[in-house]
Amino acid sequence: MDIMYKSTRGSKETVTASQAILKGLADDGGLYVPDTIPELPVALDELSDMDYKQTAYIIMKEFLSDYTQEELKGCIDAAYDSKFDIEDITRIKKCGHAYYMELFHGATIAFKDMALSILPHLLTCAAKKNDIHNKIIILTATSGDTGKAALAGFADVGGTGIIVFYPKDGVSPIQEKQMLTQRGNNTYVVGIKGNFDDAQTGVKKMFGNGELVKRMKEKGYQFSSANSINIGRLVPQIVYYVYAYGRLLKSDAIKSGDAVNYVVPTGNFGNILAAYYAKKMGIPVGKLICASNENKVLYDFFRTGTYDRNRDFILTSSPSMDILISSNLERLIYMISGYNGDKTSEYMKALSEKGIYSIDDDMRRNLSDFLGGYASEKDMSECIKHVYDDTGYVMDTHTAVAAVVYENYRKQTGDDAPSVIASTASPYKFARSVMCAIDASYDKMSDFELIDELCRVSGVDIPDAITDIKTAPILHDRVCAKEDMQNVVEDILGL
Repeated sequence: MDIMYKSTRGSKETVTASQAILKGLADDGGLYVPDTIPELPVALDELSDMDYKQTAYIIMKEFLSDYTQEELKGCIDAAYDSKFDIEDITRIKKCGHAYYMELFHGATIAFKDMALSILPHLLTCAAKKNDIHNKIIILTATSGDTGKAALAGFADVGGTGIIVFYPKDGVSPIQEKQMLTQRGNNTYVVGIKGNFDDAQTGVKKMFGNGELVKRMKEKGYQFSSANSINIGRLVPQIVYYVYAYGRLLKSDAIKSGDAVNYVVPTGNFGNILAAYYAKKMGIPVGKLICASNENKVLYDFFRTGTYDRNRDFILTSSPSMDILISSNLERLIYMISGYNGDKTSEYMKALSEKGIYSIDDDMRRNLSDFLGGYASEKDMSECIKHVYDDTGYVMDTHTAVAAVVYENYRKQTGDDAPSVIASTASPYKFARSVMCAIDASYDKMSDFELIDELCRVSGVDIPDAITDIKTAPILHDRVCAKEDMQNVVEDILGL
């Protein structure tokens, strides 16, 4: 049965998977969701014998049902190749009470590679399938990792261009240099004087600006997105939660049917939503533990049922989680409201106009799969140090937030079920914060001296992604006010 996609905001329009990937956002401003969540197409036991590509195929073919077998396998083979530095694509490592699922072995050493490596292939294939001849402009906001992964994925891909906006003072030095040194004749990087929410809001406004879209069409352009608001980003993220369950089966850490907990450091809510989709498909999941940093808007939502972005925006050492408007939560709101587009639209309007909404009691009861927690900067740093001191394992700041939240959960509940922590970035990407957590005296070193020292203490080779930017020239230097984002896009495209 072909799965169709519809908007979270009540529009009657339905589109195929490839059309949803092309559009990115629905015309009414909503996010595309599948009209049904398919069942896992194989028995749980079979997962233990599947490699990553095989797992990706069995999951994606269910959601992306208008792609042929040849098209989808071609996209998967092109995405999950030698750009990953381990054959398994992702590695699961037991450390203490938890299993760390390392999602950072791709070209840009962050979990975004897992989905953004395949998105350009899905998108260009979708354009051919739908007889699209416009140049597709990928318009994306990033809190640090999506930007580089998207730039790397789309660089010099025919028929596409990519414009990335990031908060100028809201990413790590390594994250920024990764973006600013990106090669490619179709790549553009713009810092904004504002935070990630400002960048994301500006991008969404451009998607919804009918007059701008019309002028672009006249010039032979159309927008699409590389953020997880694009269903072509979200579906590939489901894969690694299914794969993780298979790996635990293979290692005899669990038996078929045993429930596992997934602990996810969360910003825009796409990663943990993918885990929820995996559960809905039939992966036995106990709790989905949503870990926040000091920007704990999601923790407060799961605790109270009220989503309130009216608070100070805090710059932390886990910048990819410095988000107060978690866009993918809209997809969950739609599901727990009984797939009520009108109700979801009302909540999103309230969020846009007043910055706050509260869900009803029935919806709160439908959140029972989730649990929220948060970690302070102090807790996060102490976790990095004590895990390193106890085990020699070095984790990044985002993973440490999740580790703190998991340990608190385990102690408070006594739940010792096997638990997988999504390790979303290499410690090399946040070397200063990581090394200063281990020993404050490291703060005297330069960024690249810290890289060499991290290599020594961790025993992990310096990734090519870091080596490559040491001497790479800065190729992008645009900075604009948040109000001028559209003007910059118009200038780049010559509108």
